[in-house]
Amino acid sequence: MKKYKVLTQKDKWFSGKFNPETLENAINSYAEQGWRVVSCATADFPSAFGAGRQEMVIILERDE
Repeated sequence: MKKYKVLTQKDKWFSGKFNPETLENAINSYAEQGWRVVSCATADFPSAFGAGRQEMVIILERDE
């Protein structure tokens, strides 16, 4: 059986600010717990003021 976790920029690791080094630290920390990255994508979110934003979504998996 597999267990999944979704990591986004709203995760506690990022404190609202995305940065690649923080992402690397988060992935390595989860890897120590047995998680592995199985997929990643970006999601587009529209804004009421015209300019939307993109958010990275990372799917982690581990055996339960």
